[in-house]
Order: sequence, then structure tokens, then C-alpha cells
Amino acid sequence: MRQIHTPHGDLALPAFLPDATRAVVRGVDAQDLEAAGVPGVVVNAFHLGLNPGSKAVAALGGIHAMMGWSRPVVSDSGGFQVFSLIRSGQVRGSITKKGVHYATPSGRQAEWLTPEKSIQTQLRLGADVLVCLDDCTHPDDPPEEQAASVERTIGWARRCKEEFERGLAMSRNTLPKVPNLREGGEDRLKAGLQTQNRPLLFGVIQGGNDPKLRRECAAALVEMSFDGYGFGGWPFDSQRRLLAEILALTAGLMPPDKPKYALGIGSPANLVACAKMGYNLFDCALPTRDARQGRLYVFRSSSATDVGYGRVYLQDERHRRAGGPVSEFCDCHACRNHSLAYLHHLFTIRDGLAARLATIHNLRFYTQLIERLR
Repeated sequence: MRQIHTPHGDLALPAFLPDATRAVVRGVDAQDLEAAGVPGVVVNAFHLGLNPGSKAVAALGGIHAMMGWSRPVVSDSGGFQVFSLIRSGQVRGSITKKGVHYATPSGRQAEWLTPEKSIQTQLRLGADVLVCLDDCTHPDDPPEEQAASVERTIGWARRCKEEFERGLAMSRNTLPKVPNLREGGEDRLKAGLQTQNRPLLFGVIQGGNDPKLRRECAAALVEMSFDGYGFGGWPFDSQRRLLAEILALTAGLMPPDKPKYALGIGSPANLVACAKMGYNLFDCALPTRDARQGRLYVFRSSSATDVGYGRVYLQDERHRRAGGPVSEFCDCHACRNHSLAYLHHLFTIRDGLAARLATIHNLRFYTQLIERLR
């Protein structure tokens, strides 16, 4: 599959989307993202549902208007946040067949995150690609917990799709009337808008490191027919090694004519490895987080097919007099206009411009990496 059609334009595949978790890729704005060649971003429905609230975003005209961003937006459901916050014990809560019952950050009240609420939130945000709420696990979790996760994920996916279709039907039925259409023309217009401009819905395959459970989950989701499918769950073992075997198996269980989303996989090496398995959509906070820590990626050659890379650490004293750019093979704003010595200086004095320029560079590295893979 070469591209995804969305209400805010076609998304060429493969694609890497940086995390704009709370409606911002930290330290940069929409113009910086566009200049770096970023084709789309990922926001988080769980966090935006808490602050500022999906109704507040809708009142501003949706996530695109709020961010000043005209390209595609994917909204993550919040399933991973459930895993990272509740399963780790950072937030009090419980995971049930109904959904997730959790304490808000203030601790003064409890909330439900259900499949229906997750979809309602994502629709109000106005995202182009929505992701079903799933029950995320760690590969080391016991078999009975993995099985329960798959059962919940399948049930939640069915409810997500029902709520998604209900939400689309409500939107279609509330479209303004268009004058001067022949009899039946308005219904055809609505149906056309529904087909051509509707957002997409992705299902997420769980099952931990168990091939049987992965097959069971994938078969059930494929039967429901989603617009795309994602690998769900923590993709690393306890030694932080990529679970290549189960990732490859899961990719093979996804329909070949649908996008294959490797959620949360973002180191350059892992991205390249997963692309070879067939995955064609990626997101991760790693490149922007590394940029803020002064860790920059650089290619080793100018070859359009060479994905070999190294790292530059801005805090290294040896960069103090480096008059050239961070990378001679990069055309980003930072490399075209500033020296490595200047970025080293900004990082040393902890000026905010250091994070912005470093983030721009790493994002451009990723868009160039995708271009080389393509």
C-alpha cells in the first residue's frame, strides 16, 4: 500500500509521524514541522480529553485549527496510557470489561474511559485517523493476563467500530442542506462526503509474545474490517531488545492492502527493521526527546539508499569550535543556517533555541530516513 487517503490529504507510505501528544510537538510549531517535511502528527485522546477537554478543542474548530496544522492527524486512543499509568501503579484504577476506571491526576474524582468515550473524544478532536481503545500489556505479563487482554481488546474494538459508525451517521444526518440539488441529490452528496472525506479507524492487535493469541486477536479484528491495523503492546523484552519475531508474525496477519502501524516504534534502527517486515506507519517521541537531551542523528553518507547513521552529542566539548553544520548531508533549517559550535553553545547555556533547532534537525533526519526507505 502506497498511501492513505484522509480528509486532510493523502499520507504517502511509509511515514513517520512525530508525537504531538498534547497538541504540540514540543518546542516547534506547525511551520517548523512543515519545513522539516513532516507529513502528519499523532495526538493523544486520553491526555487531550483531560486537558483542555475534547469539547474545548471542538469549540476551537478541531485539532487542526487549534494547532494551525493542515496535514493529517492521527489520534491515539489512550490504551498505552492505561498500560503505563495504571498497570505501573502510578495512577489508581482498574481495567474491566466495561472499560477503564481511573483516578484523575488531581485525585479528587474518578473517571471512566470506555471504547465509546474514546471514539467520541477522537471524533470531537476531528482527527483523520482514529485508533480503537485496546488493553495494552507487557510481553512478560502472565498468560492469563494476556488472554484477558485479547478478549477485552476484541470486545472493545467491536464497540469502538459501532460507536464510530454511529458518530459518522450523526454527522451525515446533521450536514447543512444544500440548495438547487435534484431529488435525492442531497442524500447522494451526504453519502459521497461520508465515503470520500470520512476519518479512518484502525484496530490494534494484542496478544503479548504469544503467537496463538496474536492470531486469535488478528483474526477477530480482520473479520470486523478496519481501515488499518496496528501492533499493540510493549514491543521490547526486559532487556530492551526488539521483539522481532512476534512483530514479523503480527505484520503477516494484517491484510496486505491495509496500512500496518507499528505503534510507538521509533528508533532509526528499529524503524528500518520493522519496515522490512512490512510495517509502513510509525510514531514515537524518541527523536524529539533525544533532541531536547542534545542527542542528534546524522547520516553517514549522501547516498539516497544508505540508511546508516551515527549520533552527535551536543554537550561534547570537542564541538566548541566546530564551524560546520551538524550534518553535511542535511538541509534542515538548523544545518543551513547555524554551525554545530553554535548549537553546542546554546545547549551549554541552556537556551530554549537549542531544543528548537535540535528538534527541527532530528525531525528532518527522520523524514529523510523515510525518503531513503521509500
